[in-house]
Amino acid sequence: MAIEPFEVLALRYAHLGNRHPGENFILADPHESASDLDYFVWVLRRSDCTFVVDTGFAKEAAVRRKRDWLRCPIDSLRLLEVDPDKVTDVIVTHLHYDHAGNLDKLPRARFHLQDRDMAYATGRSMGHQALRSPFDLENIQVMLRHIYSDKAVFHDGDTELVPGLTLHRVGGHSAGLQIARVWTRRGWVMVASDASHLYANFEQRRPFPIVYNVAEMLEGFNLLYRLADSPNHIVPGHDPLVMKYYPAVKPELEGIAVRLDLPPAR
Repeated sequence: MAIEPFEVLALRYAHLGNRHPGENFILADPHESASDLDYFVWVLRRSDCTFVVDTGFAKEAAVRRKRDWLRCPIDSLRLLEVDPDKVTDVIVTHLHYDHAGNLDKLPRARFHLQDRDMAYATGRSMGHQALRSPFDLENIQVMLRHIYSDKAVFHDGDTELVPGLTLHRVGGHSAGLQIARVWTRRGWVMVASDASHLYANFEQRRPFPIVYNVAEMLEGFNLLYRLADSPNHIVPGHDPLVMKYYPAVKPELEGIAVRLDLPPAR
């Protein structure tokens, strides 16, 4: 039976500029240029289901961490004709502040996450400031409430959510980081999230410096290549080039939301 392809959308909600090369690469050359970061949430949809991937961060976190907050990522789902009050499934790639905020804004949703990431975010590693700094305690507390109200769905490694959508634990950047492999009209697309922040991370095999396990991060680059139909089917999690390479969902959303299920102009 043929699998119906997903439409895959990226919604840009925040930005961070004025970066040093050492903030994007381990052992960076201080004389090279440094890319800004964009912040995204993603929507995977077809006739029988819709999945939201990650929930971004709220304005309070943007102010505290000095990020340029452009729009609420959850309220802005309406720009894509997705009603946050009706979303039933959210894939949380990992629990860092920029991927797991706003968890209280999706009242009907179940949240899919990896066992290891919840264990990491609540375990002894959080006794080290360097490891807990990418997490916000408030987000972890909300996720705990979701667990206690049966709204969390845990996965241990690779799993198929529906035909045409699989999750794969990568680790590296966070202990339970997971990526999504999505069947689209152009083939298998990888929503890499923070398995690769920038194109340069996976293309040049250069690890991002916020990392739990460097070896896992490097192996994660290899996994992206194995699971994607081609390098042009890998979508990094924070690269501003995504907004340049892919077409807007519609003209009025230029610079806000793009179609990842269509070929990039690279």
